[in-house]
Amino acid sequence: METKFDYVIVGGGSAGCVVANRLSANPAVKVCLIEAGPDDRQFPTNQLVNTPAGTMGLMANPRYDWMYTLRGGQEVARRDIFCPRGKVLGGSSAINGTIYIRGNPRDYDQWARLGNTGWGYDQVLPLFKRHENRLAGGNAFHGTGGELNVTNLRSPQGVSKAFVEAALEAGYPANGDFNGTTQEGFGFFEVNQTRGERMSSARAFLHPVAHRPNLTLLTGTATQRVVLQGRRATGVEVLVDGRRQLIEARREVVLSAGAIGSPQLLMLSGIGPAEHLRSHGIAVMHDLPGVGENFQDHQDVLVIAKSQRHDLFGWSLAALPWMAASPFQFYLARRGPWTSNTVEAGGFLKSNPTLQDPDLQLIIRPLLANQPQRKIPVGHGFSVHISLLRPASRGAVRLASASAADKPDLRPNFLSERVDLERLMYGVRAVRKIIRTPAMAGYFAEELWPGAAADSDAEIEQFVREHVATTFHPAGTCKMGVDERAVVDPQLRVHGIEGLRVADASIMPTIISGNTNAPTIMIGEKCAQMMLAGETVARPTPSGVAAAA
Repeated sequence: METKFDYVIVGGGSAGCVVANRLSANPAVKVCLIEAGPDDRQFPTNQLVNTPAGTMGLMANPRYDWMYTLRGGQEVARRDIFCPRGKVLGGSSAINGTIYIRGNPRDYDQWARLGNTGWGYDQVLPLFKRHENRLAGGNAFHGTGGELNVTNLRSPQGVSKAFVEAALEAGYPANGDFNGTTQEGFGFFEVNQTRGERMSSARAFLHPVAHRPNLTLLTGTATQRVVLQGRRATGVEVLVDGRRQLIEARREVVLSAGAIGSPQLLMLSGIGPAEHLRSHGIAVMHDLPGVGENFQDHQDVLVIAKSQRHDLFGWSLAALPWMAASPFQFYLARRGPWTSNTVEAGGFLKSNPTLQDPDLQLIIRPLLANQPQRKIPVGHGFSVHISLLRPASRGAVRLASASAADKPDLRPNFLSERVDLERLMYGVRAVRKIIRTPAMAGYFAEELWPGAAADSDAEIEQFVREHVATTFHPAGTCKMGVDERAVVDPQLRVHGIEGLRVADASIMPTIISGNTNAPTIMIGEKCAQMMLAGETVARPTPSGVAAAA
């Protein structure tokens, strides 16, 4: 196995696949992409990944999912909260709901105001458009001809249509493009699919170029740490068939291991809060206190309702005919329930009319989501996610030990700021209003969560505290910026270390207002662009952090 390359990328997920594609376009350089999970092109993995509804067999499956646990504090009744992350080529884009949302334009303008030059909306919009292939056509906000398909669902569920109609009936505006002129309103989400199949970042950016002789893909390969010579990254140590091996990088190492994996690898490499590293017996190579801090996620709570209809996802005798027909519809025509991403429609709304932008996202699922992730539920109903877009709460990623084999200690601090609780409570009442409109009468039979009896503020507060979870969008743990808690600069270079960048959702200084896959792909695009440009911009030194030697 070849072990010396120009660029080494750790993590074949949403961002890493883009970086590998763009860098390897130059035949004069050698690129290595390392992924801990299996190759998504091999059977049976390809069948699960390519089938949009296959996400139900991917999440909470240890072969394809890191299956992290968020440890809750007293604000959430000290519960452990399940947090899936993709462990397969394509990363979380291979197991997610394929929703294509970029967030609010002002999210990126906020990044720029925090000192991240070049990250304002006007600067990142061309990057989104560069790799977009919107089948509905291009315009000022959308591109065509790129690698990543953006399209409408082929066979949307009736309950999703009814939910959108119900939201309009409840007085909310319609929105045909959440990535266009405005974010507020309700409609169907566009998705990353091709002919009814999932289009992960790997399928879009990696599969078409995997034949390049200068691109090496290592799957089933667990990275242990970044190797440093002084203050310079020179490669990574990996575990292959139980043996440690050095993969050298002549130019740069790029960490794209995600908002949990990237800070963990930095700390395992001796880059992070000095006292925390010493407590695990790790030699401090560079004291960078912001590593692992600033953990953000879209805190989420579900309203769940029972239905008398049998055409929603779930086991029942009455559903057997359409369930039996579903695989034939999918494999013969790429239509039917198996093309559903199970999170088809929803919208964005404000918890307070004085807000400039929506702070809540609602997402309807055509199934009862109160059962274990890998099981198709018994019975029929629907669930509505209430996702908090701009949380005030902040948590942290910390090491559980000095071993890469041990999952890190994840403390999200959900609901540690009361404003987060109040906004989710508002969302519960908003959903209740929507699902009780005449438009939903054919689907709504009985409210299961929180239950019609829970109506007072105290009862709804208790429900939120006991059921709040994650929308599976961790971010912010290797914050981009120029302050004393920043981990990377606006070029995504790790402060104080040469030859090392981070490109994934961990670099978000503030989480974007919506699903994080599309923005993470954009981050990979911008990282590669900056690397290829060979910019010689002077490196800003954050206050309180020593410059690289």
